[in-house]
Amino acid sequence: MFNLDYLLVMTSKKSRLDRFLSRHLSVKRSDIRLVLAQKRVSVDGVIATDMQQPIDQFSRIELDGNLLQAQQPCYVMMHKPVGVVSATKDDIHKTVLDLLRLEHPEQRWDDVHIVGRLDLNSSGLLLLTNHGDWSRQMMSPAHKVTKVYDVTLGNPVDIDRYREAFKQGMHFAYEDIVTLPAELEQISEYVVRVCLVEGRYHQIKRMFGRFRNPVIKLHRISIGSIHLDRTLLPGQSRLLTDDEVNAITLK
Repeated sequence: MFNLDYLLVMTSKKSRLDRFLSRHLSVKRSDIRLVLAQKRVSVDGVIATDMQQPIDQFSRIELDGNLLQAQQPCYVMMHKPVGVVSATKDDIHKTVLDLLRLEHPEQRWDDVHIVGRLDLNSSGLLLLTNHGDWSRQMMSPAHKVTKVYDVTLGNPVDIDRYREAFKQGMHFAYEDIVTLPAELEQISEYVVRVCLVEGRYHQIKRMFGRFRNPVIKLHRISIGSIHLDRTLLPGQSRLLTDDEVNAITLK
């Protein structure tokens, strides 16, 4: 069972203490000075005195010993199955949020978002979090976080030809961009492992499409140093460990 403590969610991810208190106490910001002078407010267990003290959605805020906010950061690994859409809501297909709610109905999942989507017919490692800074760092092109996929193709692989093309990058005329270098490793006659540091729309399928070789299966096995837990069956999920969370250092 996940042990997450969702009590109250800030409408803004980052704010100032006076703005937060003014909104939640329905008083003018100028009146917050007296509340703080009376030492009635604590932030993360420390009496607050500065009206402009920065806070975020994970700051623990109390007034007169009563809890106003105590949201915890949440980081989830899911083994996404084929046929489930990487979305929080969909009118046609089952979503990864539906899977989370089914497996862990005791928790609230309203605030999590997806880190690096997989399309409907792809499977494998999917990350979800309520920590926007963490997910932005994880997916930022500047960090060049490697994503690794096992790809099953419809036709035999000409690995030397493919490898050179992936290494050189491919020009996509519609967006007028050239893909960054990617690496290929042959697993079998029809299966290759692709390592890349970007994730453009249907990029892998489009790259193999240059060789008229259709992608039959696409399965993501890792993002950076976070690898899909082999004990997770399709549709199952677990919290990330501290080491996995800290694989990306926030700046």
